[in-house]
Amino acid sequence: MASDTMQPPRGLRERKKAKTKAAIQHHALRLFQQQGYDATTVEQIAEAAEISPSTFFRYFPNKEDVVLYDELDPLFVDAFDAQPAGLNPIEAMRRAFRDVFLRLSDEDMEQMWRRTQLVLGVPELRMRMLDQLVDAMQLVSTQLAKRIGRSADDFVVRTYAGAVMGAMLSAMITLTGDPQANFIEQVDASLAYLQAGMPL
Repeated sequence: MASDTMQPPRGLRERKKAKTKAAIQHHALRLFQQQGYDATTVEQIAEAAEISPSTFFRYFPNKEDVVLYDELDPLFVDAFDAQPAGLNPIEAMRRAFRDVFLRLSDEDMEQMWRRTQLVLGVPELRMRMLDQLVDAMQLVSTQLAKRIGRSADDFVVRTYAGAVMGAMLSAMITLTGDPQANFIEQVDASLAYLQAGMPL
C-alpha cells in the first residue's frame, strides 16, 4: 500500500487522474518486462502511453514511482471501513482484502505479480519499498486506530500494524518463490496465523 493513495478518489478529476496513472503504469510494466527496467526510458513509456514525457512527470516523479504506485489502496480503505464495527480488526482486514482482490481480473492480478517481481528484483526498487512499507504501516495504524478508538501513534497499535505488514510481506515473498501460489489465499493464511496468536 502506498501513501499517495490514502484518500479514495471521489470526484471526476480524481478518478480521471487515477485512470491515467493506471494506464501509464500498465504500459511501463509491459516495457519493463519486455526489455528490462534499466533499459526502459521515461520517453519510451510516454510514447507507449501516448503522452509526452512532461505529462509523465506530472503523474510520476520517476520510474521508481511508476512501479510502486498502488491503485488498490483506496479500495482497501473503503472495504475495511465498511466491515461491521464489532469485528476483530484482523478479521475485518481479511474480509476487506478478499472483498477487494476477489473483484480483480486475471489481468489485474498478473500486473500485480509483475510489479512484485520488479520490486523484489531491482535493488533501487527494493530500497524504495522500505519507505513504502513505513508509509503502509502508518496507513494500517490509522485504520486500526480509527476502528478501535485509539491513537495511531499508540505503541500497541503501531506494533500490531507492523505485524500485519510482516504477514503481508511474508505472503508476497512466498509468491515470488512459487508463482503458481494463490496470492489471496497466501495473504489470508498469513493474517489468519497472526489472528491465531502466531503459535510456534
